[in-house]
Amino acid sequence: MTWWQGLIDAGAVPVAFVPNPGGARAPKEQTKPAERALETHPVPDRGGARVPPAVSFLAGFARWGVVACDGIIQVVDAYVAGAVRRRDSRGVLHTTFERNRAFAIAPLERMTPGLRQVLQASVPDIEPIDAELAGQPAQYLETVESTVRRVRAGLERELAEKCIATLGAEEWLVLDGLLSRSPTVARHPRALGVINSHGTQFLEGRGLERALTLPAGHRTSVFAVRGGHTRTEVYSWYLRLWPWEGNDLLYGLLRVEARADPASVALASELSGWLVAERAPHNVEEYLKARAPRDLSTARHRLPVAS
Repeated sequence: MTWWQGLIDAGAVPVAFVPNPGGARAPKEQTKPAERALETHPVPDRGGARVPPAVSFLAGFARWGVVACDGIIQVVDAYVAGAVRRRDSRGVLHTTFERNRAFAIAPLERMTPGLRQVLQASVPDIEPIDAELAGQPAQYLETVESTVRRVRAGLERELAEKCIATLGAEEWLVLDGLLSRSPTVARHPRALGVINSHGTQFLEGRGLERALTLPAGHRTSVFAVRGGHTRTEVYSWYLRLWPWEGNDLLYGLLRVEARADPASVALASELSGWLVAERAPHNVEEYLKARAPRDLSTARHRLPVAS
């Protein structure tokens, strides 16, 4: 029996909503050119790309949902996980670091005493939330989502810092997300952040047009990004994996982050050719989803979308 079924048996109201994947949103950043005006460059084709002999891939996964209501109090079940998988020189993937956390989110002080007691007895890990938000459901769910993002970001930061401390002399770490979550990781010479969500625009005018209409197998020139989680500056560029024509402007578009150093500018084409050759071979997120608690992924009370 799930912990929330015990809560329902004690008098809470069951709910049914749509799944929420708990995705991370990019914070607001500032940009400036690291090269001259934004340009478009071809990258080495897949056959000519130099792939490092050993690479570690890091990704995270989050899911949350409202599972019961105590009056207007929405009680949330949440799960976050992250893993680093290392591909050795033979191409075999090994999980080197992994962490997960299952927890509830609720404004404990606003719950009825009986249901609060049941929740605290059933769930050892509870993230409290501001009770004043309980009467504002939309804002409440936004705060829930930001709580899940914070927990996920902290878990991924910890894994990244552990990983780079063990990297070999020619080994790279590729993160599914921002480098700037950790200054230590952002300054490492062999760490890359790969971002495939584009909620924040980093360019404008002609530069934005060039980035959004990149041909497949091309990248933009490099620009600097400062802001976000730690205010650590990184260098960044856009890279197109597949043609956008016939799809949409963001199809197959990545934004890459690397250490803010002239060496990153010099390596941008080589690194881009490697990423084009890689595509998505490591499937860390799929690995994490397969290991997520079954009751979370198949719960009868489906998870909500926060608008």
